[in-house]
Amino acid sequence: MTREDVLSIRSLAGNLTEAKLKKRFGDDFDYQKVRLKRIELMNSYILKNGIEKKKGLDELLIYLKENGYKTAVATATDLKRASMYLDIINVTKYFDKIVCASMVQNGKPHPDIYLKACEELDVHPFEAIALEDSPNGIISAHSAGCKAVMVPDLSEPDEELKKLLYKRIDSLDLLIDVLISLKK
Repeated sequence: MTREDVLSIRSLAGNLTEAKLKKRFGDDFDYQKVRLKRIELMNSYILKNGIEKKKGLDELLIYLKENGYKTAVATATDLKRASMYLDIINVTKYFDKIVCASMVQNGKPHPDIYLKACEELDVHPFEAIALEDSPNGIISAHSAGCKAVMVPDLSEPDEELKKLLYKRIDSLDLLIDVLISLKK
């Protein structure tokens, strides 16, 4: 498996990931075994090293809370692990809702998860900003009608993905300026 293979499945729905990897490696590819091993390795790493917060996360979450924004996490991760990760970095209290792929019919890159998050928050998708670091997440958010803002970490947006972006920012706290400019 190459780095490109790994990056191409970030935030991709499980059923789509399995199909993609079987197409790449053959029908006998044991996706469930690989997935469970990945989760085991991630849990071990997190237990040993913790979770590094993305730059600007605390500043952004404080701003959002102080200014009355509704917030949700829309993730391909299951609810148990997503909640654990948010608890580890002590940010659960900043989110009104957690929406996971298991709660919708189609995961990312389909729009379902963002549509569900907007429904849970009682906001129209065109009023929502979706922060994403992966191409599959950007496609999902844009398809739902949200303003898709990319905060790249492992990969930069290519020319096609750039067409779907509302903005590209280098750290989460830079979204504050975007929000202020939207109020004007």
